[in-house]
Amino acid sequence: MKLIGVACLGTEPPEDLAEKARVFVRGLRESCAERFSLALGGYWGLMRVVVDEALSSGLPVVLFPPLERENEHFPEGAIVIRTGTGFRLRSVVFVRSVDVLVALGGEAGTVQEVVTAYLEGKPVLVLGGTGFATDKLEVFSPYVDSRAYSEVRIIGDPKKLALEACRLLAKSPVTGVPKPRDYEGPRV
Repeated sequence: MKLIGVACLGTEPPEDLAEKARVFVRGLRESCAERFSLALGGYWGLMRVVVDEALSSGLPVVLFPPLERENEHFPEGAIVIRTGTGFRLRSVVFVRSVDVLVALGGEAGTVQEVVTAYLEGKPVLVLGGTGFATDKLEVFSPYVDSRAYSEVRIIGDPKKLALEACRLLAKSPVTGVPKPRDYEGPRV
């Protein structure tokens, strides 16, 4: 099954951002034609909002908590993958496991996950206008650097974000991990 990764704030979100996250999850449920699961790095902060909305909508959820939080309570129905790694390395395992990464607003950990996805050749979508550090990723759109491994797109509307995530998921290969293309110079 394909995975849509959701990278987001690990602290309590403002209500407007929580509502945008709910709209995004509902948009995925309504727009994605093929089966998929949502993958996240834990069950706290904005991640909890996304997980609760997904599970209540019948969407499968896979969680990759860091070692420091592996023994916390996780919701019934979520698949929990205990990698035995800390926050930063867990983020690498999480990102390499997904087909598409969507950042719904976050700080340095979310930015790390976006850069990792880019370096792994994964499509990256970022919810713009959140008021968090991920808004600064606009300077990396469409590409983080001249290698142009993967496009980083900023989309301000959570419904449009969901539609684009579904479109990218449909294009992703069924098996295997996409590899960054060989460096051929900057795209023009």
